[in-house]
Amino acid sequence: MTTTAITVRVPAKVNVQLAVGAARPDGFHDLANVFLAVGLYDEVTATPSDTLRITAEGHDVDRIPLDRTNLAARAAELLAARHGIEPHVHLHITKDIPVAGGMAGGSADAAGALVACDALWSTGASRDELLEICAELGSDVPFSLVGGAALGRGRGELLTPLTVGGGFHWVFAVADGGLSTPAVYREFDRLTADTDVPAPEAAPALLAALEAGDATALAATLANDLQPAALSLRPALAATLEAGTAAGALAALVSGSGPTTAFLVKDAESAQQVAEALLASGTCRAVRTTDSPAPGATLV
Repeated sequence: MTTTAITVRVPAKVNVQLAVGAARPDGFHDLANVFLAVGLYDEVTATPSDTLRITAEGHDVDRIPLDRTNLAARAAELLAARHGIEPHVHLHITKDIPVAGGMAGGSADAAGALVACDALWSTGASRDELLEICAELGSDVPFSLVGGAALGRGRGELLTPLTVGGGFHWVFAVADGGLSTPAVYREFDRLTADTDVPAPEAAPALLAALEAGDATALAATLANDLQPAALSLRPALAATLEAGTAAGALAALVSGSGPTTAFLVKDAESAQQVAEALLASGTCRAVRTTDSPAPGATLV
């Protein structure tokens, strides 16, 4: 076991396509979830401790649990249990990914904690073992480990890496408050109760646009089946989407289960223009500009 601090950087994600099937008997939904990691990062630092402790700093840390309900703590516990050791570690999370914003911040922290604890404890876990633990922790956690771009099947945890032929520029508008992912899925079920929900499939045109690095083609194919549910629960998000589109974004959508909204733009200059317009519109609390794809969980 090393006695030095281990820091891991983990990215946020945007779902450029989120196709959602009907509810399964286990309560989950089959997905065709096209993940793209973006350059907004949390950092998780693991240091030796005589117990399991979680601390945090950064954006909105008052809204995350600092006990064993935090996914990062659960990640440490699962890895320790597999290797017959006590989960004695101090995990310090530096938050820069919007909290409860549909960008997988909690999942990112879990993946970061897993990689940091593996290094701190010298467990020698294989990539496959880490991915198994990630899948046990949550549907988005495996992608936070892998990064880049991937198609998630099942409930999102079964990943196929995707080729991205160029960079894409994004603006994210951060809303006041969060949205509960389970609540958004319940609303999806309510809205689709009397319809025949098709089996989720990745759109070939969207995958081709990613592979070509073609922002205009990607903009024409962005889709999120959870967006109507998120807008039903948070109608004010419609004004944010409209403000960004009016300012010149190529496309706009709710990120995952929301309430963060994502705007695909042509270039860095356009990103700045759209960000300024969104802030001036008064329809969001904060804006962030970045690009993609980004690497997965990485030791720093």
